[in-house]
Amino acid sequence: MSGTRSSFRAIRDEMARRIAERLWLPGALIPGEEVLAREFGAARATVNRALQELARAGLVERRRRAGTRVALHPVREARFVIPLVRQEIEARGAEYQYRLLSREEASPPEVVRARLGLDVTAPFFHVRCLHLADRLPYQFEDRWISLDVVPAARRADFEDVSPNEWLVEHAPFTDAEFTFRAAAASAEEAAVMQLREGEPVFVGERITWLGERPITLVRMVHPSSHRMVTRL
Repeated sequence: MSGTRSSFRAIRDEMARRIAERLWLPGALIPGEEVLAREFGAARATVNRALQELARAGLVERRRRAGTRVALHPVREARFVIPLVRQEIEARGAEYQYRLLSREEASPPEVVRARLGLDVTAPFFHVRCLHLADRLPYQFEDRWISLDVVPAARRADFEDVSPNEWLVEHAPFTDAEFTFRAAAASAEEAAVMQLREGEPVFVGERITWLGERPITLVRMVHPSSHRMVTRL
């Protein structure tokens, strides 16, 4: 293995990949530092640093004399928990409904590739869906999922479970970026949200990464009356 591949970041990302793809199952005891050091051709201290980062990200649990195990319920470093739209709606006392609008394997447009820092076209899954509160449009979710990082998404059934809920359960992440802004509804967004084209909407965008590899980019469109409250 090359020197670059033996860096703590490369080791961290490879172990995170094994966790994300369920090669190391939740609760499983992973190999010890000496074994991993031999596998990656790295110093034990380098492996230790990679494991420390995974522990801080909430992907593994380390205990003295008990070894390191894959976390049963990754906590994502408790910096920000990805909210579930279902819970947001039900917390308001409203009835939640979900509709899958489309799903397909496709190449992301240039604007998406630029946001994700992708130089070449990579396999992605494109999912569009609508979340409703008391039968009224609450959030239009337009999402791109990397099949290189989350290959299981290709087999996921998004008919009954939204990509929001599925990814929270199946795709642990190490980093996230959030953007919130006001915008004018596009023709597509207006049609889905039962608005007029150009009407003000509240837009949230979120990107999550596993190490240095992007997992998903989602654009979440709400009516302009939407109010977002976050508790940390």
